[in-house]
Amino acid sequence: KAIRPDLEILDLRGNVNTRLQKLDNGEYDAIILACAGLIRLKFEDRIKQQIPAEQSLPAVGQGAVGIEIRENDQEILDLIAPLIDTETSYRITCERAMNARLEGGCSVPIAGFSTIENDQITLTGLVGNVDTGIILKERVSGSIDESEKLGVVLADKLISLGAKDILKG
Repeated sequence: KAIRPDLEILDLRGNVNTRLQKLDNGEYDAIILACAGLIRLKFEDRIKQQIPAEQSLPAVGQGAVGIEIRENDQEILDLIAPLIDTETSYRITCERAMNARLEGGCSVPIAGFSTIENDQITLTGLVGNVDTGIILKERVSGSIDESEKLGVVLADKLISLGAKDILKG
């Protein structure tokens, strides 16, 4: 809504086929779906535009796969080591540090997205209020070796702008 206040946002329920059928039947002028799902279901031809992550920030950690193992279980850690993507680990560490500092959970309006280029991580974070339309958005950059610290720094910037008041509801 912040980007396109002229649009009316409506709920849309159902699986991908049902949602596309509702679009085709004229119940909606347009719908937003995840490209990954459309591609997986062989509906690439239905993708008309991609919204950049910077324009519509995803939830913290969106798209990352996490694997939990027992603490200090070196045998299992060695077994799953080929599945660990170092860049993703830095990014998720940064995003989750921001979310933790903001005391975010599943039902609060917090978004975060990080990118890495030349060993520099950039984190963009957002806290919003659906009712008032207030959006707080900040960005920090630094070394990937300080990923966790950068997440906390960004959260503190958002807190200084009033994020805690928004999150209290």
